[in-house]
Formats: sequence, C-alpha cells, structure tokens
Amino acid sequence: MEPITSYFWQRGAQGQLADALNGVELTIDGRGPEPGEIFKNTGLAKTLRLIAEKGKAAFYQGAIAEAIVAIVTEAGGCLTMQDLAAHTSTWEVPISIVYRGVRIWECPPNGQGLVVLMALNMLENFDLSKFTAKKIHYQIEALRLAFADCRYFVSDPAFCPIPLAELLSREYAKERVKFIHPDRAITYLPIGIPAGKDTVYFCVVDNDGNACSFINSNYMGFGTGIVPRGWGFSLQNRGYGFSLDPKDPNRLEPEKRPYHTIIPGMATYEQDQALYAAFGVMGGPMQPQGHVQVISAMLDEGLDPQTALERPRFCIDIEKEGTIQLEEGMPAEICTMIQNTGHATRMVTGMERVIFGRGQIIHCDQKTGINCGGSDPRADGCVRSL
Repeated sequence: MEPITSYFWQRGAQGQLADALNGVELTIDGRGPEPGEIFKNTGLAKTLRLIAEKGKAAFYQGAIAEAIVAIVTEAGGCLTMQDLAAHTSTWEVPISIVYRGVRIWECPPNGQGLVVLMALNMLENFDLSKFTAKKIHYQIEALRLAFADCRYFVSDPAFCPIPLAELLSREYAKERVKFIHPDRAITYLPIGIPAGKDTVYFCVVDNDGNACSFINSNYMGFGTGIVPRGWGFSLQNRGYGFSLDPKDPNRLEPEKRPYHTIIPGMATYEQDQALYAAFGVMGGPMQPQGHVQVISAMLDEGLDPQTALERPRFCIDIEKEGTIQLEEGMPAEICTMIQNTGHATRMVTGMERVIFGRGQIIHCDQKTGINCGGSDPRADGCVRSL
C-alpha cells in the first residue's frame, strides 16, 4: 500500500467505513492498511471475475445486484432489482473551445467541464505568459464567474435545456470578462455547486497517438461506505449532487442525473486534430480549477507536464463563501497580492493539500513525436512507458 493512499484509507476506515453497513469488509480488523502492507480483497476479485465472464448483466441483474439491493434496503434506502436492471449508459458528445491554438475537450453537462471552457474563454483576453500574482488573480476571477454561471445551468440536459452555444461563445466571454478588475476582487458573486472529494484518474497514449483519458469516483472517499456483503466494493453517493430545492435545476427527480464533478480532459492541435494531451485533475470542484491551472501552465508558459503538475495551486472553497485556499510553496508576493485584492485566503499545508487535486498528464509533442508524461506529487501515481 502506497503511503498517501494508506493515509486516506485509514481516515476512511475511521469515517464512512466505520459507520456504514458492512464497511468493515474494506478494512483490516477495522483499520486501513499501513504503508507497505498488502490488502487482499477477495470479494472484489470475485466481483471482477464474474463481470469478466458474464458482462454487465452479472452486476445489474445477478447475484451482485441482489446483494446491492439487500444492503441498501437494510440501510433504509429505496432500490429494487428492477431499478438496477433498467440502468443504461450513454455515449456523450464532448464540448470544446480553442485556447491558444489548442482545442480543449471536456465532458458536457451534467458534468462540470463547462466551467473549464468558460474560464479559459475569458482568460484568453489576458497575457498569462508569466507566473505572477496578476495571473493567479485573473484565473481566480474567471473561475468564480464560470462557477457562478454553471451553478444555474449545469444539470441533466434531458430535464433542463442548457444554452451551451451561448455559454461557450467568445462574445459571451467578452461580456463576462468585463466584471474582472485587475486589482480588485468581484465583491458580489453568487457561487455554489455541490461539493465532494475523492476520485481516480489515469491516462494512456499508444504509439499511434490514440489516447484514453479516464476518471472514476465513488465520491467522498468510500462513497456511502456501504459494502454489499462478500463483494468487496463500496456503493457511491453521487446523489449528494442533487438539491431538495424544487426551483434548483439540480432538484431531485426520478431517472435524473445530478450535477457531476468528474471530468477527464483531452486536448488536440487545432490545425489537424492530432493529440496534444490527455489530462485530468482529481478532486471534486477542484477538477475544473486544476484543469485551468495546468493547461495554462503548459500553453501560456510552455511548461512540461511534470513541472505544470508540481506548481503550487489555489483552490476556491465553494463551501466557505469563496475563500481562496493557497498551497504551501505559493510565492509570498502572490499570497499577499491575493489578500490585497479583497479575497479571504487560507494557507494549506501537509496532507490537507489533497484539496488541490491529484493530476496526470501525457503530452504528445507534434514536432518531435515524443510523448512526455507527468504525475502529481500530491498522490501515489507514476509515469510508465511500456
């Protein structure tokens, strides 16, 4: 077990897994595995083997589904075999904009990829070629504006039509950017989206320039913490993204998808659509903020993936009235300037730095044909060439 994974697994063992039905199945006598310790999950092995043999029906209609329904019912929830059998997946068309000559691709609503693209559209109006306090200020303000819009528009498009073309237009970006003052924070801005934590991201690129940008999440570490007996996995709690306000676009409704935070990213060269990069930054509402920061570092400043990922970050805390959280290592002059613009700030150190996300990037250099990867030092990942 890697050290950072061990740390957060132990926290989960004391939290969700300690309180949820059968959560102990994902622990070692009630605790998380220590660094270097082996955790054998025979239940999950059985689950994956059955799915490999019989396909998704084994999960949504067979013995696994029966165990899921049984444990949810025992926990007081409402789920039936018919609900699981009716599950369908969709093939979504990504949304995109061009930033500094590279097309950035993101997942559409009900995901929050729209935040990334709207912010980048605004940021193209500024010179961000140097890592300065001004650059951080502009990024913060663009993201605040993008989050404010997406709070009112991003939901399941099958229930709430979303004006994507208008929101992603250059004209709209120029109107929104008028709110950004070079030396002063926007004083009144309604910000707020469903928040959450914990995700797994990886990307893969082959010799032919094909790429997979993949992200998956149970949400908040171990999700609900509820474990179907004998199957070795916890159930997600993505319903947390719903609102009980009947006027909210993310109001709870049958067969509806909530605001979703996970957004794997991709970028292509605009002139020929060849792969520029596969990228992602895990971490709930930090994900679009991380995308903007690493993409800007690469395209505005020419940084390689590893250097872009290692740079100190900011995170807008949407749960605490927009407090700007600054990572240890952020230059002192930048921290002072952000405070002077009127933002409430908080310095974050140690293991709590997990709030700034954990990213992976593979960049494909069109001139040399060489792939260059980076792995976030805030997590246990690594770059491998096979």
